[in-house]
Amino acid sequence: MWNFDKDFGCNKHNIQHDTRCKAFSQNSDLIKHLRTHTEEKPYQYSQCYKAFSQRTTLNTHHRTHSGVKLYQCCQCDQAFSLNISNIYHMRTHTGEKPYQCRQCDKAFSQNSDLIKHMRIHTREKTCQCNLGDKAFSMNCYPLKHLRTHTGEKTYQCRQCDKAFSLKTYLINHQRTHTRQKPYQCCQSDQAFSQNNSLIKHMRTHTRGETIAMQPMCQDFLKEQ
Repeated sequence: MWNFDKDFGCNKHNIQHDTRCKAFSQNSDLIKHLRTHTEEKPYQYSQCYKAFSQRTTLNTHHRTHSGVKLYQCCQCDQAFSLNISNIYHMRTHTGEKPYQCRQCDKAFSQNSDLIKHMRIHTREKTCQCNLGDKAFSMNCYPLKHLRTHTGEKTYQCRQCDKAFSLKTYLINHQRTHTRQKPYQCCQSDQAFSQNNSLIKHMRTHTRGETIAMQPMCQDFLKEQ
């Protein structure tokens, strides 16, 4: 039932909460909200390929290019240009995952990750490749996929001449310079620079058998 003070209602079904979707007192707010369903992103940032559904989000993103990082993690030396990025990062230390899927036992540290995960249940594929017939359930995949057509490598390492098509590839590569190993085994003192290396190592402990593992290790392997 709608609130009578909110005349502009979204008729979409909210699968995440198994309810009808939101209602708004202003039509402009409804238009912004509908973009969460259509994934329309009319605000393109001129210095990178990112686009946004709201102008305020575009303005916030601009700070990530300024290089100013005002928000310092209190548990490590990382700093962030946005407070919300620091909050999300802190959850990597605390393990907090406040966003719970109602259709399975998975939980996430960010709401956006839960929304992406829900498409596994709905099988919704809202993003179509313009150069082929592939469709994707996550709005970040078409851009990544397009680079397989164009061969474009927009992420440049500042310490060598290598460039990469995906930011995740650049981050992994940069650890060869910094020697950072953020993936720690919970059964030994070994640490790894990449997640898949830790997964392979964990299997040397289990060796295909069900043995007594620390809970955090069990949760780690289940999520992979």
